[in-house]
Amino acid sequence: MAFDRVIQTDEKLPILQAIPLSLQHLMAMFGATVLVPILTGMDPGVGLMTSGLGTLLYLVCVRNKIPSYLGSSFAFIAPLIAVGGGGAAIAAGKGHLPEALGGLVAAGVVYMVVAGVVKLFGSGWLNKLLPPALVGAVVIVIGLGLSSTAVKMSMFPFADPANGINLTGLGVAAITLLSAVAFSSYFKGFLKTIPVLMGIIIGYAVSAALGLVNFDAVVKADWIGLPHITTPVFDLGAILIIAPVAVVVIVEHIGHLLVINEITGKDFTPMLPESLFGDGLATAISGALGGTPSTTYAENIGVMAVTKVYATQLFWYAGAFAFIIGGFIPKFGEAIRSIPTPVMGGISLLLFGLIASSGLRLLVKSGIDYSHSRNLILSSVVLVIGIGMETGGFSIPLGNYSIPGMALATFIGIFLNLVLPKESKGAAIDSPDFTGALQDEASK
Repeated sequence: MAFDRVIQTDEKLPILQAIPLSLQHLMAMFGATVLVPILTGMDPGVGLMTSGLGTLLYLVCVRNKIPSYLGSSFAFIAPLIAVGGGGAAIAAGKGHLPEALGGLVAAGVVYMVVAGVVKLFGSGWLNKLLPPALVGAVVIVIGLGLSSTAVKMSMFPFADPANGINLTGLGVAAITLLSAVAFSSYFKGFLKTIPVLMGIIIGYAVSAALGLVNFDAVVKADWIGLPHITTPVFDLGAILIIAPVAVVVIVEHIGHLLVINEITGKDFTPMLPESLFGDGLATAISGALGGTPSTTYAENIGVMAVTKVYATQLFWYAGAFAFIIGGFIPKFGEAIRSIPTPVMGGISLLLFGLIASSGLRLLVKSGIDYSHSRNLILSSVVLVIGIGMETGGFSIPLGNYSIPGMALATFIGIFLNLVLPKESKGAAIDSPDFTGALQDEASK
């Protein structure tokens, strides 16, 4: 649904128009938001519920002025698996999900502390701590570091790789991937903004026709119930692995806010501290309830760009729908769990690749001069350590857990940035050049 005029952030729409428009936002964020808990062993229903709750809290923090939806952050997948153990370990009762949730609560606190520092001193210090050569490389690591997971889910969904490729699963993954690509490339309007959801729907339908979907749990589940809350446990080792990732996501948050400025024609930059605080509060509350870390979603920014409807009213509705559906309709949660592995594998091939590509676009758009050894060394070390460790399954022991490649590469990158000579800084993270890739991606 689109209008022949721009609907500004403070406008109110009739409920019969607001509901379908808010459901568009719900569908836009759905696929990526539920993939994170599926990969990390969390409850996807709770993940959806806390994304809705987090969005509502965010709107309160920004005084109902900034239109944004908060979905699950992919940046935390590797450290969450490193601490929590992943889906198989958690299902077998051998994981450390409560400790991982404690790390998420701490990450939310990091957001809020940074919000306070930005309020007092501005964001210039972030430019010095996280230059484009570092941020772009870390974003590439986040995407490509997960590539082996996506390939395994697609090619070996029902068996160990040693037993060979499962051709049925691979076929489903291929259909899912190609469907998402087709909707993104050949369709127009709103359907172009929800290729992930459409790919999952088509992949699910094909899987059901092939007998790969087990509907038993869906049939037995109640229509109305209470969410399965998991409370956090605070462990220093888990916090040291997970919480620092918040700094990287903060840069993404700033970029998205600048994109919203461009799309809406308003300047929300003075509200950056409130926006960061809202994101941090949402992440902390989500971790306290057993949900996933939060971040502002480019998918929903894309919906705004297509519809020209920026009313925050829609995000109140979308957040409320997600909160109710995810938390209090158990049958819906079981339906999410019934999505076959190759379907999520096919979608992951696209999503993880898009994350890596967005990192590459950030490097290109920021105009980094790689003839300077500082920039070359910074990006090279982060890429090799991060991708090499993540795809190879290597980690550094830290107490009861281990430091994943993405986290270690980020730490080393920050250290190198502080000690290497300042030959070339590139564009600042709050400059139009640096965030141009985010704007291009969101406005597709």
